[in-house]
Amino acid sequence: MIDFLIKSTLSLAVLLALYHLVLEKEKIHQFNRFYLLFCLGFSFAIPFITFEIIQESSNELIKKPVIIAGQTTMTVVQDQANYWIIALWTIYGLVTMVYAYRFVSNVSKLICKQKNNTTIAYKNAKLILLNEKILPHTFLNCIFINKEAYHTRKIEEELYTHELIHVNQKHTIDILLIETIRVFFWFNPLFLFYKKAIQLNHEFLADEQVITTYNDIPFYQNLLLSVANVNTNYYLASNLNYSITKKRFIMMTKTTSRITATLKKIALIPILTAIFLLSCGKKVEKEKIAQEPTALKTPINGMEKYFEDTTFRILDEKGNTIANKKFNELTTEEKDNVPPPPPATEDKQKMEGQPNALNNTKGPQFVDINNHKNTIEKAYKGKEALDLQPTFPGGMEAFYKYVGRNFKISEQAAAVKLKGKLLATFIVEKDGSLSNIKINKDLGYGMGDEAIRVLKLSPKWTPGKVNNKLARVEYSLPITIQTE
Repeated sequence: MIDFLIKSTLSLAVLLALYHLVLEKEKIHQFNRFYLLFCLGFSFAIPFITFEIIQESSNELIKKPVIIAGQTTMTVVQDQANYWIIALWTIYGLVTMVYAYRFVSNVSKLICKQKNNTTIAYKNAKLILLNEKILPHTFLNCIFINKEAYHTRKIEEELYTHELIHVNQKHTIDILLIETIRVFFWFNPLFLFYKKAIQLNHEFLADEQVITTYNDIPFYQNLLLSVANVNTNYYLASNLNYSITKKRFIMMTKTTSRITATLKKIALIPILTAIFLLSCGKKVEKEKIAQEPTALKTPINGMEKYFEDTTFRILDEKGNTIANKKFNELTTEEKDNVPPPPPATEDKQKMEGQPNALNNTKGPQFVDINNHKNTIEKAYKGKEALDLQPTFPGGMEAFYKYVGRNFKISEQAAAVKLKGKLLATFIVEKDGSLSNIKINKDLGYGMGDEAIRVLKLSPKWTPGKVNNKLARVEYSLPITIQTE
C-alpha cells in the first residue's frame, strides 16, 4: 500500500507540474483535457506494472568464493494486533464515510432540484427553472437557471452557449470522476489541484466556443465581469463564474501555432517514458535469470531416499509432538537418533554391485525421535509446535545451494582475504514470501547487504503451519564466507 501511494503520488506531482509549466498556457484545450484524465489513470496504473530489465553481473563482483550456509533455526512468530494500524484505518474509514456522504448528498440535491422544478427542453439539454437567484450552472444534461431571469429574457445567448458546451462535451463526467477519487484519497491534496485544473480547462473550452460562435471578445469579457461579483460555489456543477481570472481573459486572445503545439506534445513522450521506466523497471542480473528454482533439486539416495516419504515426529519428555520434519530438515543430532534402515539382501547387493546398498523400499510413514531429550527441549523451548515447516522449493539442501550460488563477494572483501561468519534472520510469511530480513552479525565490506539481496531474490517458500493453520516462521541463517 505504501509503495502504491509513493509511486502514484510522485507520478501525479510530476505530471501536474509538467501540465502547469508546459501545456496550460497553450491553446490546446481538448488535448489538455485528455492529458489530465490520462495522468490520473496512468498514475494509478504504474504501481501495478513491473517489468524486468536484464543486465550483466556487476564488474565489482568477482568469481564466487567458498560460501557455506549453515543449519537454520526456526521460531514461530506470533501475530500481534497493531493498535496504531487499527486506529489509523478507523480514522481513514470515518473520514471517508464523511466525504462519501457529502458526495452522495450533493448529487441527490441536484437530482431533486431537477425533479421538483419546471423543466424546459432546450436544444439537446434541459433548462431547470429555479426560484432562487443563481448563476447558470450545469450538471450532466441539465442547465439550472433563475426562473424570473428566463421569463424576462435577462440571460444573454452567450451564457446559454457557454453552458451548452459543458453539456455537449460532458464535462460533468470529469468532475464526478475526480470527486469519486477524492472520496477515497481525501488525504492527498494533489487531487484538489487536479480538480481545479480540470474545471479551469472546462472553462477554457467553453470560452473558446463562445468566442468562435459570436466573435466578440470585449463584449463577452464584460459579460463575465458583470457577474464576477456573484459569490457562488457549485460543488459538482460546471458554472459560469468559476475562476474569473486573468488566465481566462489572456487565453481568449492567445494563439498557439501548430508547430508549437506539436513540439510540446512530442516533448511529453520522453518524460512519460522516463517515469514509466523508473517506476516499473526492475533490474535483474542475467546470471540469476538462468537459475530456475527447479534446477536446484538434486538426486537423493541412501538414507535420504529411504526416508523420503517419512515424517519424523520430535517428541518431548512427555511424549508430546513438538515438531514434524522431513529427513533433510533434521539437525545432525536428530539424524544420529534416526533408526538405520534394514540392510539390503545379499541377492540385492550383488545385483547392484554395492555391498551396503539399501533395499529398494520406502521407510515407515512416521518415525518418533525422543532421545537426547535435553538437547531437544533446549532447541524447542518456548516455541510453538510446527505441523509443517516452511520449505524452500527443492528442500533446505536446495536452499543452501541457492545461497551459495548467488552470493557474491566484492573486490574489497577478496583483497583482504575475508573469512568469517555472518548471521541473517528473516520471516517466512503466510504467502511464502520472505520479509523482515535483517543482519544480526555482519562482516563488513558489503557482505550484509549482499546477504539481504540474495534473500530478497529468493523464490517463494511453502509456508509453515501450526495447528493446520498458516503461520509466520522466523529463520536464523548463519553464512560462512571464505575468500581465500
